Amino acid sequence: MRIAPLREASVRLPERSAGEGGQTAPAWRRTARRWMAQAGPPALLMAAGIAAWEWAVRAFGIPFYILPAPSRIARLAVADRGLLLGEAAVTLLEIVLGFAIAFVVGIGLALLIFTSRIVERAVYPLVIASQTVPVFAIAPLLIVWLGYGMPSKVAMTALIVFFPIVVNTVDGLRAADPDAVNLLLILGATPAQALWKIRAPAALPFVFSGVRIAVATSVIGAVIGEWVGATQGLGFLMIHANAQLHVDLVFAAIAVLSLMAIALFVVVSGAEWLLLPWRRAGNS
Repeated sequence: MRIAPLREASVRLPERSAGEGGQTAPAWRRTARRWMAQAGPPALLMAAGIAAWEWAVRAFGIPFYILPAPSRIARLAVADRGLLLGEAAVTLLEIVLGFAIAFVVGIGLALLIFTSRIVERAVYPLVIASQTVPVFAIAPLLIVWLGYGMPSKVAMTALIVFFPIVVNTVDGLRAADPDAVNLLLILGATPAQALWKIRAPAALPFVFSGVRIAVATSVIGAVIGEWVGATQGLGFLMIHANAQLHVDLVFAAIAVLSLMAIALFVVVSGAEWLLLPWRRAGNS
């Protein structure tokens, strides 16, 4: 009489394990639904705004040199895609180089600020005070010092990107659990080992937060540098198109810059998702 339940349990066990092995598809569906829940509302709002823009231009007869319709901008972007992509490649190179320089220097300076009280007292206030200087006031000086070529645009991008990386990294290093650090030191670890084993992993989420802010604003630095003085790039293209009342080309360049910033933000978010598995597990 007691054998039947045991046989039923033995029969059901493979079904259970098969069910556990088949949870990949539902997990992917949950991920897709989560992405749709995040991206759906802003996409719908943007689509509604573009539709309202198109209707307003047609209904009120607004001239294209004042406010072009989105359909006209789209046609121009397709027709002049070679020009736009060529100038976008120059701007993207400026952004990548400026971001790379700011990241390496910013992380190094953040480590110095955290490990040395003298550096913290001498340098950290200057880093914060540097943000009170208007960006447009620096750009002409960089043109005078570095010329109209790419170095001045790279330097402009690095200056804008530099601040959030330094500040967020310092805050992340300070946010490590002091009990875990003290325990590691009691067990005989060196301060450098405690920094590598405890503080660095704790600081990574802060670093990625600063990098996301920096990569979104890096486009601004490159474009401002191109506005002040350049011979290539989307900012250079926008200035010349605006002077000729070619407003639809200006909007097309703005659209390309926006897509570029979004793509860079997505790349950084994807890198965080891959490199910080504990945060991925916490959000699942």
